[in-house]
Amino acid sequence: MQPLIDTPLWLAHKRRALARPVGGADFLMQRAAEDLADRLGAVERKFARAATLFCQTPAAADVLAESGKVTEIVRVEADPAFLAGLQGLVAPLEAVPFEPESLDLVVSLLSLQAMNDIPGMLVQIRRSLRPDGLFLGAFAGAGTLSELRESLLAAETELYGGASPRVIPFTDVRDAGALLQRAGLALPVADVETVTVRYDTLFDLVADLRAMGETSALVDRSRRPGTRRLLARAAEIYAERFSDADGRVRASFSIVWMSGWAPDASQQKPLKPGSAKVSLKTILENPDRR
Repeated sequence: MQPLIDTPLWLAHKRRALARPVGGADFLMQRAAEDLADRLGAVERKFARAATLFCQTPAAADVLAESGKVTEIVRVEADPAFLAGLQGLVAPLEAVPFEPESLDLVVSLLSLQAMNDIPGMLVQIRRSLRPDGLFLGAFAGAGTLSELRESLLAAETELYGGASPRVIPFTDVRDAGALLQRAGLALPVADVETVTVRYDTLFDLVADLRAMGETSALVDRSRRPGTRRLLARAAEIYAERFSDADGRVRASFSIVWMSGWAPDASQQKPLKPGSAKVSLKTILENPDRR
């Protein structure tokens, strides 16, 4: 499979961001961690052993610890720098370093969008889960940075007569649900939450993306540097198309959430077609039976 993401470059961007922290630039991770706490809180059970996969910060592990629902938590990161001296495992991105059926809960926050083989990653996660084990994951999905993508495309086409990809493609929420089923996870659920952030200019957005370590890591990215002329024109187009009445511009981040369970005989299953004892027609024609 032809890789889409330059993994070493993505990791280099993440290490650079870690080495030069900017206050508040982790707002998406903090939002994802808060959502994780809410979603885990709705699950009425406890987990003996959990793993957080390539979350880049301790935020996800902290949520699991604070929930009181997890006995053992193992952090897995793609670089020792992300562990910051804390205990955990280091493994190649897109590798799940656990024996089959050895985990009760797996969590992934904001890294799946940087993986070249998401279906393969989900299959590995399912294999690592014990029967009736839970997977909870969040990643940047379709619609993320749509304003930036459009503005850069328009500016580059106008100035150079053509354009190269500068923002990675993102997975749609409908595809996410299908990927869960393809991986063999039961009771799959996928939903999306859109976070809209406002900036003074495109340049402030780009500064935040750099501080997150989320600048372009496409294999087929343009090797032509983003010139001042290109960025200035893109900023003008951005302001023309995506500004509010006060002149500030909007940036969209679509966070796709996925959940699925390792199959188990105890789980609810849909009824077989034709097994209903009362037809829909009968119910509609006899209101008293509703």
